[in-house]
This record gives sequence, structure tokens and C-alpha cells, in this order.
Amino acid sequence: MIKMHVKPETSSIRPHVVCAVLRGVTFTEGSYNSFIDLQDKLHQNICRRRTLVAIGTHDLDTLQAPFTYEALPPSSINFVPLKQVKNFRADELIEFYRSDLKLKKFLHIIENSPVFPVLYDHNRIVLSLPPIINGAHSAINLKTKNVFIECTATDLTKAKIVLNTIVTAFSAYCERKFEIEPVEVIYSDGKSCVYPDLSIYNMDVSLSYINGTIGVSLEAEEVTDLLNRMQLHAEQSISGNITVFVPPTRSDILHPCDVMEDVAIAYGYNNIPKRSPASLKPLALNELTDHIKLEIAMTGFTEVLTFILGSWRENFAMLNRKDDKSKAVVVGNPRSSDFELVRTSLMPGVLKTVGHNKDHPKPIKIFEVGDIALLDERKDVGARNQRQLAALFCGASSGFELIHGLVDRVMEAIGAAFVPISDHTGYFIQPSDEPEFLPGRQASIIYKAKHIGTFGIVHPEVLNNFDIPDPCSFVELDVESLL
Repeated sequence: MIKMHVKPETSSIRPHVVCAVLRGVTFTEGSYNSFIDLQDKLHQNICRRRTLVAIGTHDLDTLQAPFTYEALPPSSINFVPLKQVKNFRADELIEFYRSDLKLKKFLHIIENSPVFPVLYDHNRIVLSLPPIINGAHSAINLKTKNVFIECTATDLTKAKIVLNTIVTAFSAYCERKFEIEPVEVIYSDGKSCVYPDLSIYNMDVSLSYINGTIGVSLEAEEVTDLLNRMQLHAEQSISGNITVFVPPTRSDILHPCDVMEDVAIAYGYNNIPKRSPASLKPLALNELTDHIKLEIAMTGFTEVLTFILGSWRENFAMLNRKDDKSKAVVVGNPRSSDFELVRTSLMPGVLKTVGHNKDHPKPIKIFEVGDIALLDERKDVGARNQRQLAALFCGASSGFELIHGLVDRVMEAIGAAFVPISDHTGYFIQPSDEPEFLPGRQASIIYKAKHIGTFGIVHPEVLNNFDIPDPCSFVELDVESLL
């Protein structure tokens, strides 16, 4: 059996290695490309861009066993990397690949380490410098017959899964189909392991759990037939449960819910009878939201949905508001200045909608019911969501009376009576002084002694900031305060 000796220094950077051999492989151009593509796909997903696992495949006939896995200072590692003809030191190689579009994104994994992981054969020929590049000496090609596969890793479980995935998929191309030659990995403390581990493990799954979760009534025989169709050998156990024999090709089976999902897929989602859960009851806030949406839609307004993220400028400066840093939830390292924070008001989004549709026939009557986010030290995450209602009228005239009427309609729909000022049993309006509205043409909405919103004619400066040529009236209020 081929042996891989692991030096103790590797524990500081990539402590695990697993290996296997495929002999008598016959590659066609299609199967060879598929072999390379599989490695790339695994590197991207389960290997987490090579941070957890790095795969190396080599022409075994160009190498001599036994192999060693070591960690050495970069200056003492010299080899010719894949697709190159010049010999590089490992530290030179890092600088060389800084301009390589594909490999530069993996350099950060080891570049700051005092030692680099490296694999050698018996003649001190470098197999690879994981997770960066393989050596040119052992590069595989269409004529390669015997393939040596090594996976170095920081996560041993992931490494085993990756190795099993490759060898089970491509052992079909071996001269003796599905035959895989194991490799013994020997650690410095004397411990040794043989890879790959292709053992099948058993999982007991309750039949009642499968039927109850899917919502069907299947017999044990039917369930085992469905699982066999999904490449999971299954039998009925003495206790009446289903015993599933999970092969190494199905690393995605981790829990009974994964078995249940395979049964549902094989049965067919469209064949599962539809039913309403007995305990289904919507949240009071969502019920109120739907009720308000319906009432506003029946008054002739059209619903819009706008971005939850926005910019500092739109949320504050363009609304004539001052940012005191006490409200907005900020996005760390935003990709764009358009998405710097979570919106603190629905107003910017609604005004942007009008600004981008100013050629639309007038009047424009739109509304939105959605969440904003506000900083709140009382919450464990430091912020809270708040459901808001916003509506806008834009036309030849400001439509102030229409927005005022809409406020009255919404309050009437929830059963709130219009009461005199200082009466705490219903709602009333009183003058306000918000910078985004025209002075003297705006009002605060007070419900049960609490300020819940404001409506008025939008200030001309604000309209100009959003490139809106026509007068507009706008209302925004807190829906949660209406509960």
C-alpha cells in the first residue's frame, strides 16, 4: 500500500491530508474536462474556495512513493509550477501569482504564514504547494493512466467527502471499474489511517416522521421503493421504522429530514395533497397590513415596492433632514453608495418611483406598506423593524385634501374615531413642522396620545432633489401603532 507520511509542522497550517489512487484510467477529452470541472466545482462550494480543502491530482507514473506532507519556510521550497517552465521559490511564486486572475484570490490563505504546506515524493519532487498550485512534473493529461489524488485540509470531514466524491465518480473510468486503491496516511505520533473511507452507515428513520412531515400515508414498502429510486438502499426494520444504508456517494444525507426529502422528491411534490395546517393563524400585524392595503387599493391607489437599502443622501439631505446618527442602521463595507444604510422612512423610495416615472399620465396615486429599521438600544440586536404606511398623490394640483381624506379612510377602517385635540380615545391632527413638507401645509397624526405619522404637501426643494416637476402630497404613518 502506498504511504503518505505527515510531518508535525503541518499542524500549524493545514493539518490533514487524505489520499487515494485510481489505476488504469482511460480519459477521453470529455471525461478529462469533466474531471477538471468537478475539482473546480468542489473547490468553489464544499471546499469554500480552497480554505477548507485543496485538491491535487497527479500522474502517479511520474512519481515514486512513499510521499511526505511537510510544512517548510517559503524560501526552502523550489519547484516548477503547473503550466510554467521556470523554477520558482515559494515566496517568489506568491508574488508571481498576484497578477493572476484565477490564483490571486487563494494567496491570502497561506501568504502570511511562516511555513507553507508542500507535498514531496521519495525523490523530493514537489507534487503541489496547496492550496495554490500543483507541480508541473506530475501534471495529468489525456494519456495519464494512474492518478494519485491528495486532498490537504483544515477540516478532515470535508476532506473525506471531497475525496469520496472524486473517486466514486471517476472510478467508473478505471480498467477494473469502481476499484479504488487506498493510501495509508501515517502521522508523526505513529497514528495511521487508510483512505478513502467508503464505508456505508445506517440511519433509522421513523415511518411516522416521514409520513407526518410530507403529509401522506405511505406504507413501509412504498417508502423503501421510493428511496431505492433515489439511490438509497432501504429496508423495513423489525421495529417498523425504515433503515437506510447511506453510501459514500450521498454525503448530503446527514439527518432524517434529508431522507424524508428524498421520499418527497421521488413521490412527487405535485402528488402531495394540499391542506391547511390546523393551527395556522396569521400575525395580527400582517392581518392589519393586508386590511389596510385592501382599503387603500379600493380608493384608487397603486401599490409599489421599493428597495429596503438606500443612501445617506436620499434618506437625509434630499429630504432636508439632518442626520443625528441616532436612527439609521448602517451597512458595513457597502458595495455601492446607493446602498449604505437601511431605510428610516418609506418617503425616499416612493419619491424616487415618481421621479423615474414623471412622464406617466397624471395623477399618480401610489402607496407602499413595508418595514423600516431604526436603532434601538433596548433590543438585543441594537435595532428594530417598524411597519410603515406611505402614500403619495402627484398631479396638476398638490392633492392635499385627497391625502387628508385617505388618512381619514384608513383610520375609519380600523375603527378609530376622529376626536377633539387632547382627547385620547381616538385620533386627531395638529400642526407640525417637518422639513420635508411645506410650512403651514402639514399636520401630525395623533392616535391615543401618540404621534403616529405626518402628512402634508411635499416641500418644493425636496421635489426638485428627486427631479419631480409636479406638486405632490404625501403621508407616512406607523402601522404598528394602530394595533
